[in-house]
Amino acid sequence: MTIALYNTASRTTDELRPVNAGHVGIYVCGATVQGEPHIGHLRSASVFDQLRRWLMYRGYSVTLVRNVTDIDDKILSKSAEEGRPWFTHAFTYERAFTQAYAALDVLPPSYEPRATGHITEMIELIDRLLDAGYAYQALDGSGDVYFAATSWADYGELTNQRLDDMEPANDADMRGKKDARDFALWKAHKPGEPDTASWPAPWGRGRPGWHIECSAMSTKYLGENFDIHGGGLDLRFPHHENELAQSRAAGDRFANIWMHSGLLNVGGDKMSKSLGNSVFASELFHRYSPLAVRYFLTGASYRSILEFSPEAMDRQTASLDRLANFLQRARQALRDEAPALPDVSDSYRGRSVDVPAEFAAALDDDLGVPRALSVVFAKVTEGAKLLYSGQDRNTLRQIVAEVELMLDILGVNPSAEAWAQSGANATVESALDSLVDALAAQRAEAKAEKDFATADAIRDNLASAGIVIEDTADGYRYHVKDS
Repeated sequence: MTIALYNTASRTTDELRPVNAGHVGIYVCGATVQGEPHIGHLRSASVFDQLRRWLMYRGYSVTLVRNVTDIDDKILSKSAEEGRPWFTHAFTYERAFTQAYAALDVLPPSYEPRATGHITEMIELIDRLLDAGYAYQALDGSGDVYFAATSWADYGELTNQRLDDMEPANDADMRGKKDARDFALWKAHKPGEPDTASWPAPWGRGRPGWHIECSAMSTKYLGENFDIHGGGLDLRFPHHENELAQSRAAGDRFANIWMHSGLLNVGGDKMSKSLGNSVFASELFHRYSPLAVRYFLTGASYRSILEFSPEAMDRQTASLDRLANFLQRARQALRDEAPALPDVSDSYRGRSVDVPAEFAAALDDDLGVPRALSVVFAKVTEGAKLLYSGQDRNTLRQIVAEVELMLDILGVNPSAEAWAQSGANATVESALDSLVDALAAQRAEAKAEKDFATADAIRDNLASAGIVIEDTADGYRYHVKDS
């Protein structure tokens, strides 16, 4: 068993060779909690949740660290505009992100460090860079500290750029810099900023720059050399490039593999605040079920550009409905013989089946979800034939177990309790079950009394509402017709 992942740093698909045998450490750049979560944030979180689930199935213990950036320029400016403390603003949106991740059944991270809780580690890392000659205090005596880009010969290695071709770093004013491309490690406290948004440091009160935060937090929890660093493609430069430079300059080996999830287009354009085409989680969950959103976000190759549109959502929802309807009908047919649900919290130990070899090969090869889904649908087609024939219940049971295990690894198992117990969908399904059960009982009573006209009328009324009721040797079962 070999897992290979595309490494942005090497620009090749590299074999995963864990630093510590049997264990994989993953650091994923989380939210800067300045505003509501949007579909791009949800895609990144869902992709790395899929990776985590697959590694767990493959027998690895996984430590996944996803940070919260709860202090930065935008948080300060937006909180000031809204007239509330910056930490209230940050925590409000941190909760919004947590709720959105939970709605998508993204597993909670092993650790979720906040930047403000790790100032000491950041100061220590900046000290190491100053001592090594890769950083300097601002020339204007302001108290800022910068990383000297020209001092690190490999600067640009992650994104394959030459220093001469890079744009100036725009995270701080040029006033105290030696070079326009130098980036801030520490930002001095400025007049008008809240005193609570600064911490004491050898160079004067201030707060950390964005990039130093992730270098300090990742190595604190995963060590100076760890397996995978992940995030959205938009973070490659300058954020991840700067993380890599400062970490290596400080003497840390840092991440072995860099993974980046693809961007999203909306209406043919890259999603951006300047275009006003951001699609927020609250809007998505109002229009679609969280399960449908997650299926859309993770059904394509994780490195591809994903095009969001109502039409694309409808297509993916139809595919998901096919899976859900098969599993619903199969579980109704199997009744007490239906398999137990897979349990990711137990790393899928004690499972009754394994995933098909073709599915495993697809996910081992750079998390090839489209190929993996084709295996799922082939199994569903096979299972549907058994379901309609009413034969070979043992094989049907095995197919249901395999399909649900595969879908659970992908995070989109319609039978999972996370979806069955979530919000309005669960209420609607429960109400539908009760109504159909009552009508089915009336229909059975009419047939027993040989009142076939009434029995047929009940069946036809259900059919006109899109509900197909079927008689079996074990009673009835029903499903909602595919649209």
